[in-house]
Amino acid sequence: MPIQTLLDFRDPEICTRLVIKIGSALLVDNSGQVEVEWLRGIVNEIWTAREMGIEVVVVSSGSIAIGAKKLEFEKGGRRSLAEAQASASVGQIELASVWSRLLAERQLVAAQMLLTLDDFESRKRYLNISATFRRLLRSGVVPVVNENDTIATGEIRFGDNDRLAARVAQACNADGVILLTDVDGLYDRHPSHPDAERLNEVDGVTDEIHAMADTGSGSGLGSGGMTAKLLAAEIAERAGIALAIVDGRPEMPLARAMAAQTGTLFLPQREESGKRAWIGGRMRFNGSITVDDGCVSALRDSKSVLAAGITKVDGDFVRGDIIQVLDVAGREVAKGLVEYDADDVEAIMGRQSAELEPILGHSPRSAVIHRDHLVLM
Repeated sequence: MPIQTLLDFRDPEICTRLVIKIGSALLVDNSGQVEVEWLRGIVNEIWTAREMGIEVVVVSSGSIAIGAKKLEFEKGGRRSLAEAQASASVGQIELASVWSRLLAERQLVAAQMLLTLDDFESRKRYLNISATFRRLLRSGVVPVVNENDTIATGEIRFGDNDRLAARVAQACNADGVILLTDVDGLYDRHPSHPDAERLNEVDGVTDEIHAMADTGSGSGLGSGGMTAKLLAAEIAERAGIALAIVDGRPEMPLARAMAAQTGTLFLPQREESGKRAWIGGRMRFNGSITVDDGCVSALRDSKSVLAAGITKVDGDFVRGDIIQVLDVAGREVAKGLVEYDADDVEAIMGRQSAELEPILGHSPRSAVIHRDHLVLM
């Protein structure tokens, strides 16, 4: 049974594996020091969850903020890519050390995992990540994950740990994700507005929900705002994973949020298979195809993408790539594993099945993107 309430995050029969993401604004103070006592409280909550039978994976921000202060870089180390990478390389050592020390106080072993967007976009590496998580958790270890900012560039990085947390939850087959942040949930307008109201529950992220988001990171230390958290919620909900945004500022924030039932819970929408969840979470693409309204309707009825419904081809993709499927207005309709190279799709687009063999010079495949390898957005 999927998570339906905040209290379900504390029920080991419902939530057997949990991902906790901690933002920079909570973990690092203005002088660039780790908030050790606050973090010790989080570690105590992790220990409590483990004692209850819930396995925990941590996604921890903070390395750039820590390193930037040590190196005396302005703008939190984010003035340039080189400064961000240098800050991360310095800060990551201290961040890992603090996590290892505090977890050891509760007789827990920490493991560090530094990952990039490319690690999740590659199917082979994604499966390796999943296997590593399984082995660590089976050994009773607490994996502490961060983006590998020392090597990630703008083209191959998540850019925020919210979406990283959602992808980690997919890879480790978690039941829930809790984003600890410096706000207590999603509001229907900016939280500073006098009439702003917090949403206790969101049953599917829609365009209307996205319109409520504030794109900024209020602390100036992190890289994610509410928009990033909604994108993370979309990744999670498609994989059957519940996600909650919770105020992390108090001591023992998880226990407080559960007791007071405060925060915003995003309910899981559907549970994809492992491969389909991976496809749905993809963020980078070598190309896209645009399809007509008839094809969009067919996809909603669980059909495949056929050549006849394609009106446009963009990019330089090859067979086996994951590409986007767009409608005529340019909106993303689906993602899927394409069965042809871009040149072949361009040659057969708009054509009926009986016309394809003479054009291709060989027997056509059953679809350009088969429904078994397609995920609707």
